Amino acid sequence: MGEPLGPEKKFHLITRNLQEVLGEEKLKEVLGERELKVYWGTATTGKPHVAYFVPMSKIADFLKAGCEVTILFADLHAYLDNMKAPWELLELRTQYYEQVIKAMLESIGVPLDKLKFVKGTDFQLSREYTLDVYRLSSVMTEHDAKKAGAEVVKQVEHPLLSGLLYPGLQALDEEYLKVDAQFGGVDQRKIFTLAEKYLPSLGYAKRVHLMNPMVPGLTGSKMSSSEEESKIDLLDRKEDVKKKLKKAFCEPGNVQNNGVLAFVKHVLFPLNSGECPFSVLCSEVEPGDASLTSLTTFSEPLLLHPGDLKASVEVALNKLLDPIRKKFESPEMRKLTGLAYPDPSKSKGAMKGNPKNSDDEEIIPSRLDVRVGKVISVERHPDADSLYLEKVDVGEAEPRTVVSGLVAYVAKEDLEDRLVVLLCNLKPQKMRGVESQAMLLCASIEGDPRKVEPLDPPEGSAPGDHVFVEGYKAGKPDDELKPKKKVFEKLQVDLKISSECVAQWKDKPLMTRLGQITCKMLKGGNIS
Repeated sequence: MGEPLGPEKKFHLITRNLQEVLGEEKLKEVLGERELKVYWGTATTGKPHVAYFVPMSKIADFLKAGCEVTILFADLHAYLDNMKAPWELLELRTQYYEQVIKAMLESIGVPLDKLKFVKGTDFQLSREYTLDVYRLSSVMTEHDAKKAGAEVVKQVEHPLLSGLLYPGLQALDEEYLKVDAQFGGVDQRKIFTLAEKYLPSLGYAKRVHLMNPMVPGLTGSKMSSSEEESKIDLLDRKEDVKKKLKKAFCEPGNVQNNGVLAFVKHVLFPLNSGECPFSVLCSEVEPGDASLTSLTTFSEPLLLHPGDLKASVEVALNKLLDPIRKKFESPEMRKLTGLAYPDPSKSKGAMKGNPKNSDDEEIIPSRLDVRVGKVISVERHPDADSLYLEKVDVGEAEPRTVVSGLVAYVAKEDLEDRLVVLLCNLKPQKMRGVESQAMLLCASIEGDPRKVEPLDPPEGSAPGDHVFVEGYKAGKPDDELKPKKKVFEKLQVDLKISSECVAQWKDKPLMTRLGQITCKMLKGGNIS
């Protein structure tokens, strides 16, 4: 047992790595008298991702400082925020959040017996709380409520009244959880200042507010559950983690928008405090040399090679994720995950009331309209030194035109009268003056543009035959894939050619009713 921490050391632990503290003097006053009572709340909407390790590491700091910590699963807030969680799924998603948050805390060594877990609807539906909602609505202006939720509540063209209630309820939670402080991201600052303004008008005290910085995602912007490319899911496979980190934005010298570096600073460093800090194995070191370079400051531009940093973060991150993955391999956890986040194509009732393409809609292969096509005619592009498929029969009344840079290295005679595989629900776009109405799917080798080969449907296929991923045949394709949603791009990460030359998505074959989609030679290639 170490020596008891004094108020100053407790203050340092509580506030380190925070972007802002509102009420520092009150915080010091409480620490001089007793242990701080603090809560962190999370709305049970989309699946938590690795950025949740940032508040988890701060919760570890709070416990080290002797704080009494409450974690609130804000299920009612999830519903009020433009129904990000449908009413029918609230209980299931709350169960999922509780299991995954506890698994995260255990993976970083936080003792669960020192934490208090509370569900919002356990107290937010009481007579007293409801009366306070009415009292608050009688003094809080619509302008202040809308302004407070601007960075937290989903912004839509025709906002619902529920979004205006959200900030006020979060303010009231401070009183009903009987805490001294609320902890959250700096994006909640306006809600925190709204609480400071209006709680005293109900006869309740101002609280301290502790704010984490917003950690950049892998693309350099905010890490978000609804943006697949910006995040690493807690249940992602090791190969998925490697792919996503490899593509992550990590520009040398760019510290502000570097999601990889931010994860080291706000998660890996605090978890290793007092020991050898997080280390990066440098590729320049001769084989067998065990020398390590330690990151010790973030005030200077990043001097390490991005590849070295990513590789070392990959190892450390997988070490955190392994126990979470293991927990969710059990049949009970698999079932809970499937029920809390159902496949939209199989669960019409569960998503009732949600817009068709909501943020919670899953990225699954059945959303792609992939078909067999037969090339009728091939022409030379008028404005480019390459061929394009002037007419392709896809089983419709009119043939489609397909422009693809991938056919630059394919002979004309190898394309004419050939059966091919096409993605048919992309938004048509002009490519150097010729409108392309579908995408030709090809096997290719990364870094070698000459190694490209159109995919082959099984023998006996006909134009218009449906191509699907095994296990995803039943779903209905989107009418048109929205470019901003990047549905195909997100699925494409896992489209590969197997060692047997079979086209696959996450090791499941692409096929028609007659058999598997293949290529002739490019084993282990990508599909693009």
